Parts: sequence; C-alpha cells; structure tokens
Amino acid sequence: MKYDYLIVGSGFYGATLAHEVKKAGKTVLVIDKRPNIAGNVYTQDVEGIHVHQYGAHIFHTNEKQVWDYVNQFAVFNRFTNSPVANYRGELYSMPFNMYTFNKMWGVITPEEAEAKINEQRAEITHKPQNLEEQAISLVGRDIYEKLVKGYTEKQWGRPCTALPAFIIKRLPVRLTFDNNYFNALYQGIPIGGYTQIVANMLDGIEVRLGVDYLENKSELDALAEKVIYTGPIDAYFQYQLGALEYRSVRFETELLDIPNFQGNAAVNYTDTETPWTRIIEHKWFEFGKDADGNDLPKTVISREYSSEWKLGDEPYYPVNDERNMKLYQRYKALAAQESDVIFGGRLGEYKYYDMDAVILLALRKSKELLK
Repeated sequence: MKYDYLIVGSGFYGATLAHEVKKAGKTVLVIDKRPNIAGNVYTQDVEGIHVHQYGAHIFHTNEKQVWDYVNQFAVFNRFTNSPVANYRGELYSMPFNMYTFNKMWGVITPEEAEAKINEQRAEITHKPQNLEEQAISLVGRDIYEKLVKGYTEKQWGRPCTALPAFIIKRLPVRLTFDNNYFNALYQGIPIGGYTQIVANMLDGIEVRLGVDYLENKSELDALAEKVIYTGPIDAYFQYQLGALEYRSVRFETELLDIPNFQGNAAVNYTDTETPWTRIIEHKWFEFGKDADGNDLPKTVISREYSSEWKLGDEPYYPVNDERNMKLYQRYKALAAQESDVIFGGRLGEYKYYDMDAVILLALRKSKELLK
C-alpha cells in the first residue's frame, strides 16, 4: 500500500497534520523513533501522577482557534503557572510583580517599586553590550543579581557578560499583585496528561514506533507520496554543512513517599551554586488529586540540569545566534530543493515554538496541503 503522507515524528506538529489530512480522506502513516507517541509532550502515569517526561509543559494561548481545537481531544483544568524563585533560601514570586518587589525592597506601592527600579536601571548609561548590562538596564541590579544572573548562566553555560544582549529583549515587570506567568487568555493542563491528546489525534491512524526514519530512509520514502519531516533539519542532510547548536536538558526524577515536596509545580533556583535550574513537582499541575478527586499520597519531582548539546543528546533549545542562523538558512535552502518533503516543527525549522504556535502552524500547513 502507498500512503498519501508519511509523517516522521508524533509530537504536536506531526499529530495535528496527521489528524487533519486523515479527516480529509487521505491515507497516513506516522512513525517515531521513540517507543512512545507524543514527542516532548509525552506524559507517563506514575502512582496516579502524570509526569512530564521532557520538562514542564503548560498550555497557554491567545488563539481561540487553537484553544477550541485542543479541547476536542481533552478536558483542560484551570492551572495557572505561578513559579517561585529560590535564591539561597529566599523565596520570590515570579514573574517580577509587586510581591517580588515587596520581598526585595520592602516597598508597598507601585509608585515606590517603580522609583526603585528606575533608580537602579540608571546604572547603565550606554547601549547595553551584553546580557548583564541589558538585564540591569531593564530591571536594575538587585533583581538581576538575585533572580536573573545565576539562572541564566546555568541555562546557557556561560557568564552573562559573554552572552549577547538580544537574548533578553524584555523582562516582564508588573506593578500589580499578579503572579500569573503567562499573559494568555487561555491556560491549563489537560486532565489526565498530554499523551492522551496525541493518542486521540492519532485515533484510527497507523503508527509505527521505534522506527528511525534516517536509518531506513529510502525504503520509508517509497511508502508515501509526500513526507512530513519533524526531526532536526541538519540530521536530515547528514550534517553535511555542520551541526546546528542546541542547549539540552537532563532530568533527575524521583518518586518520593511524601505528599508534598515544595508546594508548587515549579521552583526556579536562581543562585549560581545550586547545580540544577529548577525542580518540577508534577502532581501540582493537576492540583495533587487523582481522577476521583482524592489527594495523592506520594509525589514525583524532577530536577532539571541545563547542558551543552552534543550529537546523540536530546535537542531542546535552538541557539539562535548569528552563526547558527546563517547555517540554518543554508540548510533551509537545501530543504527547499526537496520537492516531496515538508520540514516543520521546532527541529525541522530550528526555532523554539510554544505548543500553541506549533499547532497553529500545522493547521495552516494542512489547509495549504489540502487545497
């Protein structure tokens, strides 16, 4: 049998396209080299807790079309992302808001907070030359030293003075008591985890797991009229122009025989000495309850460590600096010559996309394909 589409990768981009083209009557085969569907949004049930295996995923969007779309496949809860920053045992509310400024300086009114920030920002009198100067020019030295510097240096693996200013184009400063991290109209976590969303998207579609497309490329290409490829664009071309750079993340996950480890889904460790960037306590994404509303007696935590990426590691964050973007443009030119292959998603386009953006791109691409 020859399929209309072979889709390489079962994350949100591949699964959305698979669902849409099948709905339009096309035949689809989805393959994934992992032993499970759902890509980096894969969640695994551990003691009734839906563990985000590849890092915290909190769905948020301002696109009603996308929100309505994902709600076909799962019921979402009312989770609000309100991370806490831990700086050497001092706890601060994130993103920067009146709770943060009160803890930092004892200020009570927005006017006092704004005056303090403006006073500290004035330290930088020239155009910021690096990330440190850029951050101080936006929020002042106290917030930079306690809540930006250590976290950023761990995340990027280099000092803030060696990082380009453009990485931090803006830092949200709220002169209100609002610690909802996202400025999104719609936000939540799918009750029962993300894997079921992708399973529902792929309902009735043939899926083959544990299949490495690049190792079996010619025989897999022969199975379909068109290929939708969501893997790394440089890997597709066998790194012939060199490897694009990423930051990677390593997780240490533990099941603990206690009901509550840190009282919040995400705690960022913003000092330089703590080796991990944050700890996720997965149960709080669903308020610590099981499907029947009972309190869960155990908890699962994941410590996240940021690291340099090397071939074989899981690529997470594209390093979108000038050198890498020039290299990506060269790979993109090669991709344009592949008439029967569509490159899409975070790795296929070498761009860090939020989940809603990936789904919207896939919906637009499906309309284009089905014209």
